[in-house]
Parts: sequence; C-alpha cells; structure tokens
Amino acid sequence: MRARLALLVAAVSVLTLIAFLVPLALLVRTVAEDRATVRATADAQSLVPVVGTADAATIRLTVEQLAAESGRPVSVFLPDGTVLGAQTPRTPAVALAARGQSLTGESAAGREVVIAVQGRADGTGVIRIVVPQHELTAGVTRAWLVLALLGVILVLIGLLVADRLARTLVRPISDLSAVSHRLANAELDARVTPAGPPELREVAGALNHLATRIQVLLVQEREQVADLSHQLRTPLTALRLEAESLRDPEDAARITAAADGLERAVTGLIRQARWRHSPAGPAASDAAAIVADRVAFWSVLAEDTGRAVTLDLAPGPLPVGVSADDLAAAVDALLGNVFAHTPDGTSFAVRLAPDAGEVVLSVADEGPGMPVGAVRRGASAAGSTGLGLDIARRAAQAAGGRLELRTAPRGGAQVLLRLGPPTSPRQA
Repeated sequence: MRARLALLVAAVSVLTLIAFLVPLALLVRTVAEDRATVRATADAQSLVPVVGTADAATIRLTVEQLAAESGRPVSVFLPDGTVLGAQTPRTPAVALAARGQSLTGESAAGREVVIAVQGRADGTGVIRIVVPQHELTAGVTRAWLVLALLGVILVLIGLLVADRLARTLVRPISDLSAVSHRLANAELDARVTPAGPPELREVAGALNHLATRIQVLLVQEREQVADLSHQLRTPLTALRLEAESLRDPEDAARITAAADGLERAVTGLIRQARWRHSPAGPAASDAAAIVADRVAFWSVLAEDTGRAVTLDLAPGPLPVGVSADDLAAAVDALLGNVFAHTPDGTSFAVRLAPDAGEVVLSVADEGPGMPVGAVRRGASAAGSTGLGLDIARRAAQAAGGRLELRTAPRGGAQVLLRLGPPTSPRQA
C-alpha cells in the first residue's frame, strides 16, 4: 500500500508540475527574447536623431561606438546606398523599412530589428541591429535548470508526505493483521489498539469484539464438556462398587484398575476442558515409559482374547514434544482400534524406536487392514465415533510430527506415529 500511494502521489505530482512548469519554461524563454529585443530597439532608437540630421562621418562614428558597447552588429543604410557600420547586404526587412515601415523579423543570424528614419533631405534612412541567438536565450538554460530542480524537490516532498500518510494507514492495518494471526494461533487474549482513520478504528473494534465473543463461546463449550465429563463419574463409581463385589480377586482387581484408569482419563478431560491458558513451558514426556505402561495395561485384555503381543521397545528415556496424558490417549486409541476392528486371536506388534531425530511408534496387526479415509475425524466403518486415529493424529501434530497409515508386512494395518522432540517455550 505504501508503494502504491507513493506511486500515485508521484504520478499526480509529476503531471501537475508538467502542467505548470512547461508553460512557465516557455514563458521564461519568451521573456528573455523580448528583453533582448527591447534593448536592441532602444539602442536603435538612440541612433534615430543622429541618422536623421548628421552627416555620414558622424553617423559612422556613432554606429561604431554603439556596436562596440552593445556587442551587436549595427548597420545604417543611407538613401544613396551607402552602408555604415556592419557591412551586410540589404535584406527584405531593410527594403520594407526603406519605404517607411519599422519592423522586427527573424533571420539566420538572429532577430533583426529595423527602424525607418524619415526627415532626411535625401530620403529615408534605415537602422538595422541584429540580436544574436545567444543573447535571445541568455539565462534561459539556467532558469530551466532551476525550474527542473524545483520540480524534483516538490516531487520528493510530495513522496515524503505520501510516505508519512501511508504509514498512518499501513501501521494500523499491520497491527490488525498481526492480531488476526495471533488469534488464528489460539492466542485469544490478543487485542488490537484502535488507531488510524475512523474506518480502521471500526474494524479494530469489530476484531476485538470477535475475539471476546470467541473466548466466551469457548468458555461455554469447555464448561459443557466439563459438566458432561463430570456426569460420567457417577456410573464409574457404580462400576467400581460392582467390581469390588466380585468374588474372583483377580477379576475384581483388573476391573477396578480399568475403572481407575477411566476415571483418571475423565479427570484429565475435565482439567483440560477447564484449561484456559497456554502452559508456561513446552509439553514433554518420556515415550518409552508411557508406551511400556499402556502396552502392559492392554496386554491383560490381549491375553483374555487370545492375541499375541510383540513389544519392541528401544531403551529410554525417549523424550517427545507432547504431554504424557495426550500421548497415553494416543497410544490407547491405537491399541483400542486393534481390539475394536480385528477379530479375537489377531496378533499385533508394537515397536518404539528413534529415527532421524524423531521417535516413531508403530502399531501393526495381522487383521483385515484399515479402510481408506479412516483417519478422517468422525469417519468409522465399524460403528464407532471415528475419533481414535484423529486423537493420535493431533498428538503427533502437537509434537511436530505426523500420522501415517500403511499396510503391515503380513497384510494387516500398520499405523506409524512420528513424534518430534520437545521444543523450547515460545517467546511472548
């Protein structure tokens, strides 16, 4: 915008200056020519009394003196054909002046001023003075240079003023853009200070109102999710009481542990739903410890359903840039998909290893494979919510990685979760 405003002002300034300076330059040249012509005419008029009354010797002396003082060729044509002063042939202007008509004309040597002198006894004399071309244009070049310099200075001043004006417009727009990007990056406390013209102030106020409205809607949504999550604690409590009433201590311990894990997940969901500010530091967790813990948890169910579990776990710690709760939820989602979408007895393998600065988690099964588009949120071919792979994908993106779907070596589905290392906290 600044460049376009500067270009616009420059174009308008140049056109305006051309409209004024070109006629002014022509006027300067005309004035210089007229000034030189008037001086030459005055010199010729000073010779009229001498030419009209004096003899040839006196006229010659006066003409030579005037020519020496003025630096112009001066000629006097007497009626008898005698030429005094500069010896030049009679020109058409001289012939007209000999008939009693004074005039000014142009010639190859410059501007020709001829004056008819009447009153002599022998006829009409003619005084001819030639104004050289350099005298007609004396000072014109310098005046044109001054005008050109003045035009350049005026254009530069116009550009400076346009740049200052553009800054007053561009700065508020840049602030609006910066706050918009911050809001897009979930910095909902970002606000813009209204500045600039009234229209931009109105836009700034609207953007601030939008940000406030977004905050209010998010708070309401978080409260609703928190309330819904809190309501899940009642059936969890009943489930725990039922588990404690089981006669088999192992079954009771297993179901109680599952209920405790589910309650921890619900508690984490409530805490996350009420979380309104960004953490002070970067998210980080040990992938080796979390994967080992979650695989151990799911191994009990795998044993009950006749599934062989192969665990290939690189020695830890393996730090990744995602919180422990989010990574645990992602691992549970991937392992839960194996149990939900493959028949009992289907084996699966879990592998965790570093790879080119990342930590790669692989979950591969020997089932029928995964349908196309299964990673799309809300899409499921088995009647579930379709959020499992999306949870894993968001966890990978939070760690600067990605989720990949492949075909396992034995024909089943293979999910790769690439997790980046912890990053430094973002500067405010």
